[in-house]
Amino acid sequence: MNQDGKLGFSLEIAQSLQYYVYRLIDPRNGETFYVGKGKGNRVFAHCAGELAFEGEDPEQKYQRIRDIRRAGFDVAHVIHRHGMDERTAMEVEGALIDAYPGLTNKADGFENAERGVMHAREIIELYAADEARFLHKALLIRINQTAGTLELYDATRYAWKIDPKKARQAKVILATDHGLIIEAFVADQWLEATVEHFPGFPARPGRWGFVGHPAPLELAMHYKRKRVPDSMRKKGSANPIRYTY
Repeated sequence: MNQDGKLGFSLEIAQSLQYYVYRLIDPRNGETFYVGKGKGNRVFAHCAGELAFEGEDPEQKYQRIRDIRRAGFDVAHVIHRHGMDERTAMEVEGALIDAYPGLTNKADGFENAERGVMHAREIIELYAADEARFLHKALLIRINQTAGTLELYDATRYAWKIDPKKARQAKVILATDHGLIIEAFVADQWLEATVEHFPGFPARPGRWGFVGHPAPLELAMHYKRKRVPDSMRKKGSANPIRYTY
């Protein structure tokens, strides 16, 4: 407890902890619902911030905190690993984000898109694959986060923060997963991500999607199961969109 009687670390403890990785746990079922990194009293900031949060539709993490409190419980704060520099903490945080499905984290873990959880066979295929050689203007879309819940076509085409003028220049759209090209499509149209343009999908203001079809076999086979060149896999980049032009 700090001097105000609130849960928190003293200055001396905070300095000893250095960077740490923490989990927020729902005591009603023992479920981890958030993973983060920080120093000082960062671990307690979520609950403190929730007290001042207003709105009819609070983000998922804060709604979970409210639900816990309404049930008469307090969020459990667990320091998973401490005494680290920031880079190490980012690595640990990323690994834990992968290890606890269903988190309320908005952002993916550090380099999880490229070095996150993979089956051993996927690792072998990735590092044994030939590097892709681009003979066409290609738009690469990383679908790691969407592929598990949608058909591959839908996971690739909807919905992205993208420059539609630049996207329309692409001759082929390549879906990538953990650095491997897994499918190729041709876009007939790029449209705003509205319900009118994409029935059955939620509206995503400011985003775009395409209507298209699988790439012709010869075009597709030139790229499928090839490895994205290392020069295009910028470390730490969260942007799922990459161009070859």
